[in-house]
Amino acid sequence: MANITAAMVSELRARTSVGMMDCKKALVECGGDMDKAVDYLREKGIAKAAKKAGRAAAEGKMFTYVHSNAKLAVLLELNCETDFVARTEEFETLGHEIAMHIAAANPEYINIEDVPAEAVEHEKSVIMAQAREEGKPEKMLDKIAEGRLNKFYEETCLMEQKYIRDPNVKIKDLIVENIAKIGENMVVRRFARFAIDA
Repeated sequence: MANITAAMVSELRARTSVGMMDCKKALVECGGDMDKAVDYLREKGIAKAAKKAGRAAAEGKMFTYVHSNAKLAVLLELNCETDFVARTEEFETLGHEIAMHIAAANPEYINIEDVPAEAVEHEKSVIMAQAREEGKPEKMLDKIAEGRLNKFYEETCLMEQKYIRDPNVKIKDLIVENIAKIGENMVVRRFARFAIDA
């Protein structure tokens, strides 16, 4: 069995923002392997966050982001379960990060479910026409359309977009990580993006 030192526990806590006891348990479970312990805690946190996702998020805050040239602005409503969490630094940071991401990435919808059926059908017909034009076999068109529709969702749906600060993390993952860390459900309720076009 690996010798788990206080320094190891502190390092893992610094990397994950998880409590000392959970960090120690993760290191014991993972035989002292720091990277495995980080993954272990993330998985546990995501599992906890999934349980919290069904809880009502009726508190929260409005966040604004105005770009330095004052020609681009975002207004975002981010909800949580309690007024206490709405006033925390972590919640504040998350709200500002998401608002800034919206300014940069320009999503049209929050979730895949928000995309109107006619927009999906239109996109699918365009994709299939392109695939035919490329000479792809007819029997492959549905599979090709499915893959390219996922790309369409990644470009147009906030939750599916890659976080501007870390392309390995989607916005939905960023929110789940914060749910796991803070311990409350959080929901992007709505947003508006305003731009003065040059």
